[in-house]
Amino acid sequence: MLDRRRFLTATTGLAATMAFHGNLLAQLDKAPSTLPDHSLFEKNEDAYWAELRRQFLIPADEIYLNNGTVGSSPAPVLRAIFDGYATTERMDQQDPEDYPIWGYAAWNEFRDPLADFVGCHRDEIALLRNATEANSYIANGIDLKPGDEVLMTDQEHPGGEHPWNLKAKRYGIVVKRVTLPRPVKDAAQVLNLFNDAITPRTRVLFFSHITTFSGVVLPAKELSALARSKGVLSAVDGAHVPGMMRLSVHDLGCDMYSSSPHKWLQAPKGSGFLYVRDEVIDRLWNTIVTEGWDDPKLRAERFQRIGSSNVPALWGLRASIKLANDIGLERIERRHRALGDYILDEMKKRGAESWTSPDPALRCAIVTVNVPPVPRMDLENWMWKTHKIRIRGADPNKLRLSTPYYLQRKDIDRFLEKFDEYKREKKLT
Repeated sequence: MLDRRRFLTATTGLAATMAFHGNLLAQLDKAPSTLPDHSLFEKNEDAYWAELRRQFLIPADEIYLNNGTVGSSPAPVLRAIFDGYATTERMDQQDPEDYPIWGYAAWNEFRDPLADFVGCHRDEIALLRNATEANSYIANGIDLKPGDEVLMTDQEHPGGEHPWNLKAKRYGIVVKRVTLPRPVKDAAQVLNLFNDAITPRTRVLFFSHITTFSGVVLPAKELSALARSKGVLSAVDGAHVPGMMRLSVHDLGCDMYSSSPHKWLQAPKGSGFLYVRDEVIDRLWNTIVTEGWDDPKLRAERFQRIGSSNVPALWGLRASIKLANDIGLERIERRHRALGDYILDEMKKRGAESWTSPDPALRCAIVTVNVPPVPRMDLENWMWKTHKIRIRGADPNKLRLSTPYYLQRKDIDRFLEKFDEYKREKKLT
């Protein structure tokens, strides 16, 4: 029997859940049901992007400059997730052996649009949960012997670097690092550093397409070609690329590519992918094993067989791809570059040291600057708690500023104004 205290606790929890549900749906109802027409872009570009800003649940008085960590899923993506739950949770599939579980199906209705979006074949794509998981699959799955070398940069994300560190500690491989300049001057500088660091023991080149540390866009196509010329596998951490800029993994020529579309594609959290070039698939062992793990006909699908998981997230991933295609990747990338260049130029006027790149081809929507003597964490807290501006960086004085396409020029100007105010207030000018 349910006593009074447990009844009140249960009903309070139910009421809170219903209130949250109602509030969230109410916010989605306020978002436009359609995207702005492309004709508006031709007439008034600022008005077009301002209209797209209304698709996001981020409050109007908040400025979000941290897509480099995680993006906000817009209304079309959230609606698709809810549709996914409404469909899958009915348990009324036509086939009594069909259940809405992720880990035992091809899910080609989701892999097909993703493969088209990133420029590869369906059978080379595995649907995973993020780039960290995909990077672990790569590091665990490649046969390496003690003393074999993996070459990477000194700007890798922990989710890219540590799978190899674990393998080094467990199996005796050697992890070597190329130190990237701050900033990287040009593509040739990066290629020369890698070329000089390759030895007869090098087996894998692992590097970020866009580094999480500085936002520099590394010459992935040229590095992949360098690896191929040396008989070395190339594995690229592309966590930041899909949705930020155009991507064709076939054009890059890499052997493996991992990503987290929850950043710049604004897909649901927990949706990611692993690309493995078809000629390399049979060289990669599974990390998680269930039915089908040793079936070569499954190709990359065998890497996504992980057991039951969250299918509605795949509905959201598909919706995020459609949204990006509807807006236009070329238009999105151009917007990203323009906003990134603007905030970089303005920060340099304020004495900031750029750690991204002076070459416009080697930067996009992540700008990293060093701003001594401004203490990064104190500034980050002051910006958020006092002015609802969200930034990210690293101690002691690094700021990493992300410029998603829906950001307004006035938002950047407000950040710059508050940055100046902080320096005056703390007597740092």
